[in-house]
Amino acid sequence: MTINLLTEGLDEATIPEKFKDPESGALRLGTLLSSYEALERKMSARQLTPASHEDYCIECAHGMFTPDTEVNRRLHEKGLTQEQVQEVYDLAAERLVPMVAELVAEFQADRELERLERHFGGSEKWQAVSRQLLAFGHKNLEPTVLDNLAGSFEGVLALYRMMKSEEPGLERRAEPVNADGEKDLHSMMRDPRYWRDRDPAFISKVTEGFQTLYGRS
Repeated sequence: MTINLLTEGLDEATIPEKFKDPESGALRLGTLLSSYEALERKMSARQLTPASHEDYCIECAHGMFTPDTEVNRRLHEKGLTQEQVQEVYDLAAERLVPMVAELVAEFQADRELERLERHFGGSEKWQAVSRQLLAFGHKNLEPTVLDNLAGSFEGVLALYRMMKSEEPGLERRAEPVNADGEKDLHSMMRDPRYWRDRDPAFISKVTEGFQTLYGRS
C-alpha cells in the first residue's frame, strides 16, 4: 500500500476539498502553498495597518479638506495601510474636489443671478441693467477688474454704484500696470467696507488706487 506522507496523520475530514486531488484524495501541495502565500501576503499587509484608525497620519497640505475620522474608521475596517489611505485622500483631492468645486460654482452662480434679478426688479430689468454695466465696464475698466466684479452679487452692485456715481471713472492704458497694485485693489474691492458698508475713507483709498494705476477718463 502506498502511503501519502503529506496526508499521513491528518484527519481527512479536516482537509478542505480544494486542497484534495478529486480522484485520489491526496493533498494538493501546489494549491496549499499558493493559499499559504496569499495568506502570508494578507497578514503582512495587515501588519502595516495601524492598530487604530486614529493612528493614520494623513497629509493634506493642499488645504482643500482635512482627514475625516469616520472615513478613516471605515478604511481601517477594510484593513487599508497608511500608504493606501493616503492614496485615497490624494485621489480625492486630485479628482473629486475639482468636480465638486465646479458644481458648487455653477450652483452659486445661479443663486447670485437670482439675487440680482430680485434686486433689480425682475429678469427683464436685470437684463437691461446688465447690458449697461457691461458697456460701462468695457469702456472704463481693465478686463481683469471687470471680470473680478462681475463674478459675484456684491461685485456687480459695486460696479453698479461706480456706474451711477461715475467713479472711479477709469480708462484703459496701453502701458502695463503694476500687477501687485492691481491685486491689492481686487482684494480691497472684495472687502465688506467697500461693497457693503460703503465706508467713505475706504472707498476713497480704492478710488485713489485706481486713479494711480489707470488714470481718470
